[in-house]
Amino acid sequence: MNAPTNPKELELQTVEFKLDGQTIVSYEGETILKAAKRHGIDIPHLCFKDGYRPDGNCRACVVEINGERTLAPSCCRSATAGMEVKAKSDRAIKSQKLVLEMLLSDMPDEGFKWVGDTKEEEQKNQHGELSTWAARMDVTVRPQLKALRREKVNSDISHPAMAVNLDACIQCNRCVRACREEQVNDVIGYAMRGAHSEIVFDLNDPMGDSTCVACGECVQACPTGALMPKGLIGSQTVDRKVDSVCPFCGVGCQITYNVKDEKIVSVEGRDGPANHSRLCVKGRFGMDYIHNPQRLTKPLIRRAGVPKDETAIQNPQDWSSIFREASWEEALELAAGGLKKLKDQHGLKVLAGFGSAKGSNEEAYLFQKLVRTGFGSNNVDHCTRLCHASSVAALLEGVGSGAVSNQVNDVEHSSLIMLIGSNPTANHPVAATWFKNAAKRGTKIVLCDPRKTDIAKHAWRTMQFKPDTDVAMLNAMIHTIIEENLVDQAFIKDRANNFEALKENIKGYSPEAMAPICGIPAETLREVAREFATTKSAMILWGMGVSQHVHGTDNARCLIALVSITGQIGKPGSGLHPLRGQNNVQGASDAGLIPMMFPNYQRVDNPEAHAWFEKFWGTPLDKKPGYTVVEIMHKITAPDSDPDKIRGMYVEGENPAMSDPDLNHARHALASLEHLVVQDIFMTETALLADVVLPASAWPEKVGTASNTDRMVQMGKKAINPPGDAKPDLWIIQEIAKRMGLNWNYQGSDDGVAQVYDEMRQAMHGAINGITWERLEKESSVTYPCLSAEDPGRPIVFDDVFATGDGKVKLVPADIIPANERPDSDYPFVLITGRQLEHWHTGSMTRRATVLDAIEPMATVSMHGEDMTQLGVAAGDVITVQSRRGEVGIHVRRDDGTPRGVIFIPFAYYEAAANLITNSALDPFGKIPEFKYCAVKLKKGGEAAKIMGYGTNDPARQHVASAS
Repeated sequence: MNAPTNPKELELQTVEFKLDGQTIVSYEGETILKAAKRHGIDIPHLCFKDGYRPDGNCRACVVEINGERTLAPSCCRSATAGMEVKAKSDRAIKSQKLVLEMLLSDMPDEGFKWVGDTKEEEQKNQHGELSTWAARMDVTVRPQLKALRREKVNSDISHPAMAVNLDACIQCNRCVRACREEQVNDVIGYAMRGAHSEIVFDLNDPMGDSTCVACGECVQACPTGALMPKGLIGSQTVDRKVDSVCPFCGVGCQITYNVKDEKIVSVEGRDGPANHSRLCVKGRFGMDYIHNPQRLTKPLIRRAGVPKDETAIQNPQDWSSIFREASWEEALELAAGGLKKLKDQHGLKVLAGFGSAKGSNEEAYLFQKLVRTGFGSNNVDHCTRLCHASSVAALLEGVGSGAVSNQVNDVEHSSLIMLIGSNPTANHPVAATWFKNAAKRGTKIVLCDPRKTDIAKHAWRTMQFKPDTDVAMLNAMIHTIIEENLVDQAFIKDRANNFEALKENIKGYSPEAMAPICGIPAETLREVAREFATTKSAMILWGMGVSQHVHGTDNARCLIALVSITGQIGKPGSGLHPLRGQNNVQGASDAGLIPMMFPNYQRVDNPEAHAWFEKFWGTPLDKKPGYTVVEIMHKITAPDSDPDKIRGMYVEGENPAMSDPDLNHARHALASLEHLVVQDIFMTETALLADVVLPASAWPEKVGTASNTDRMVQMGKKAINPPGDAKPDLWIIQEIAKRMGLNWNYQGSDDGVAQVYDEMRQAMHGAINGITWERLEKESSVTYPCLSAEDPGRPIVFDDVFATGDGKVKLVPADIIPANERPDSDYPFVLITGRQLEHWHTGSMTRRATVLDAIEPMATVSMHGEDMTQLGVAAGDVITVQSRRGEVGIHVRRDDGTPRGVIFIPFAYYEAAANLITNSALDPFGKIPEFKYCAVKLKKGGEAAKIMGYGTNDPARQHVASAS
């Protein structure tokens, strides 16, 4: 008898029943099937899937229960005390086998889903779980049943990622539950009746024409291969499976790579703590970017006499006229030698480094250590400066920590979820499923955004405020809570500072006064504020729509004040969560890849921290904070007389020639450097301006850790080797360091990654002290803070004390600060930029992924239908979007969720680069650019330049480029 041993399980009440004569301990309410599985007893099942609602429609799992006339489906029948169940009685087995035989009789002769180590095994198991159970139960199909096989159903291969073969469908409804209940996309349905019943997409559309977002949950759920990835049509035998973590957004989904012939042929979701087997289109179908023929495979050196032309738009494949191939020794000597020469000639301040949030913690730690100890300055930064720098600044100031207070799926315990400045269905799709699941259970979602995005369908209230008026809207809510005496007085008294200053500051921010400014009716502002203050648990999650403003820090200060005055922090379902954009933005920041902080946010100008790191690294360190991303670009173009003029740069895995604001200036700055070293996997726009290009490793080609948005440190494992002569990033960084005169000696497999991790763990002063390398290899994921080997980690922080000096939250009043650039008669529209579902960051990875490029191949600008009518354009037409800094030609997409007078452009398309237009004005605290707001004008038409796209779907396709 297997009794519960997990502490959480022991809290549940248990019952005992007998199964085939064996005493079984079941939790109260647990089904017979799940109790049997937990005790190692298998009962045939097909429509059941762990984690899904049991449906009981296939009847393969029926059992006999003493005293009952009919057989019962074990997947949805709860065990009760004293129940006697027979799963292996003659009657039960006869029924189970009959169900399997009838289902198998309808299967096509050639199945879509083959599983096995040999051809014989493939044939034996060609219909997936159905064939597996049939083999285990020794079921064969009688000829007379095969003769009655249903009429053949044609396959549907209209979708770029998935094949539909309903000829193999057993109508188990797992795909329906996957789509409608797990991912809540509501695409797949069950239509018609009786013998005519069938699985349909939307209104019986081909899958490729439906509203499917290609999350692939249905593929992972299907037991027979009726739905499957196109990449696995035919033999599904793979050489190996490798567990890892997704390299895209900050959710940190755990995955399994399926590798065949040294290629990743498919990806499965793994039951990790952040995703519980769920994935999005990028994680499931976007991994083949690593096999793109444009991968860099040899070191490259700029040809003598070839100038750096920042105005030229190059074919990413056509670099042979600019660079020549070189040996690693020659390239490394030139790369490091050029940097060292500039340092020796001009001093310690003339070099800078941009690290990567797309790599590992170990790479980020070593890179910032190289800049501080080898270059001699703190001029090191990465893309968090362009994403959440203002959020981190406000959080460090207010609560003493830049990380989230609660994990995403803690919304399970929320009675209200406030989403502001975030489009999670596009940017964090798996996280969005937890929000949608919560809404179906009755949790109220409040969506605050200038755009009405897909999550609005699930929202209780949508507050579509005017762009740039975040502070006005939030202060009106704070005003209501204080004015109506809805404040958590005990929390304010015991755990907050500066409340009186906040109370005084918001006196002029009544909802009635703010309604004309933010565009939200006063009664709605009051209603939402009351609900937030009085509900049991409320959680705020936000994105770059909050942070990417000149007042981004003030926006975040208001969010901190809102949860603090209502006591909605430090408990389940309540708190603050800035959703991280890239897979390791959190970890790279934790590791010190920012100019004013050592690892774990210890300020470089703090004497104690400075002295500790000088001793730890055994070298003198710069006492002043370094320059940030945008400041470095300005320092490159500073006059020669400036002692802090940046003359040389090392860029590892970043693409500032696409990601920085005011790209004309940024590209000019990069082209002006005396020496630029770029380490990447593709010939990016930044690499085209380099003196030396070093071919690096993609995420599936290395071992390392990453820290997701939930503060989970997770292990990524190597699935395949880098192509050609490309090398792991960790090796390259160490080789550069060696040639800069640093005596590093990291030993062990994979370039000493475990030793680097252990050093980083020491440098972080306890935050991850209990997360050893050995523990990660065993557990894959551990949440920090984690102070000892026995510590399970803390998913919720600030439950008793804040990480500030006095343990209390600091409330900081905020006033309305207008955007740096407002619309006027010359530039009457507002531009908002952001990500989209299929593409990510600067597109260098996702636009080289076959499926992702096929689904979303072209840059578009989203506009309200009435603005399109006024401009005289239709969907698909080309318009010119122009700001005071640049212009692009781009195709129009109608989106009535985008308000009138506003346009939205994703920033992943180099041929219509949104950042040619954006404003580089900075938030004074977070030093983050104002990507989310600038003034533009629109013009019908524009001559699209003929430029080769990144995509692999159609190499000859011409994309829209900068308009004349």
